[in-house]
Amino acid sequence: MMNETVNIIMVGIAKRRRRFIIVTSLFAIIAFALCCTMLMLGNTIYPVLDVIRVLLGEQVKGASFAVGTIRFPRMIAGVFAGFAFGVVGHVFQTILRNPLANPNVIGITAGSSAAAVFCIIVLQASNMIVSIASIIGGLATVVVIFLLSKGTSFSIGRLILIGIGIQAMLNAIISYLLLIGRQHDIPTAMRWLTGSLNGAKMENLYPLIITVLILAPLVIALGKRLDMLELGEQAATSLGVNTNKTRLILIISSVLIIALATATTGPIAFVAFLSGPIAKRLVGVGFSSIIPAGLVGIILVLGADLIGQFAFVARYPVGVITGILGAPYLIYLLIRMNRKGDL
Repeated sequence: MMNETVNIIMVGIAKRRRRFIIVTSLFAIIAFALCCTMLMLGNTIYPVLDVIRVLLGEQVKGASFAVGTIRFPRMIAGVFAGFAFGVVGHVFQTILRNPLANPNVIGITAGSSAAAVFCIIVLQASNMIVSIASIIGGLATVVVIFLLSKGTSFSIGRLILIGIGIQAMLNAIISYLLLIGRQHDIPTAMRWLTGSLNGAKMENLYPLIITVLILAPLVIALGKRLDMLELGEQAATSLGVNTNKTRLILIISSVLIIALATATTGPIAFVAFLSGPIAKRLVGVGFSSIIPAGLVGIILVLGADLIGQFAFVARYPVGVITGILGAPYLIYLLIRMNRKGDL
């Protein structure tokens, strides 16, 4: 009897592992295909061989500029920003055990946006200053939200409500800044607020790339502990997890990642919100969904950018398309949570 039970458990684990590998591999293949498509498509469509030659450093007439200077940085920005938004959204939703608890909804990206718009509208600052201010704004917002939600004990519901309130206040500040801003500064601010890969340059992407390459592996390494945190404070502690230390490392790492991503591309709507639930639903339980969530983030950003560039007569920033995709899911989620009594 005991052997049969063990065999059933082992078979179940093997099935979940196989599902995880298949789904994650499929995500990676789709992401790679979208990367290739972004490099090939444009006003001029270049064959795969020309793209490869450009990436290897050869000079190809026309392709070297279009692929190397415009399309490649745009693709890299989409890959790293998408991965960052996907991973961080999943981390926040898991730590706080609430699908609404993502950086967009609880005001973190709004803090970055308010700081950036202030620098653009009021200070007419350079891109570097805007990026630095965006990072500081995101970090400061996190500190304020956590201090205000602390109370006598930590409350997830209180944190989310305060975050939503902070977001509303910051959005009001952004609206006021746009109202008083000079006419020629407003398009720049609006393009940044929408979330866009337009104008991406490699020299501006290195901070995001380095941050993701350093901190994302740390977050991934804590994936099992993150899943244990979802079980609750007592359950995670009984399983040997130092909950305070783990939560602190994950939150600090995630905030730094999301602040750099927002500073680079602007707050691309709903990517952090959608990536985790999609990955978790398709991957299933038993294994960490951090990497799949990051891959889904890449797919959403690159896919939405391609749709925005080529599916319509006019060209739309990636944030417009992800906003159209994410808004119905947010409404559905709110209705479902209200029916279950979670709101």
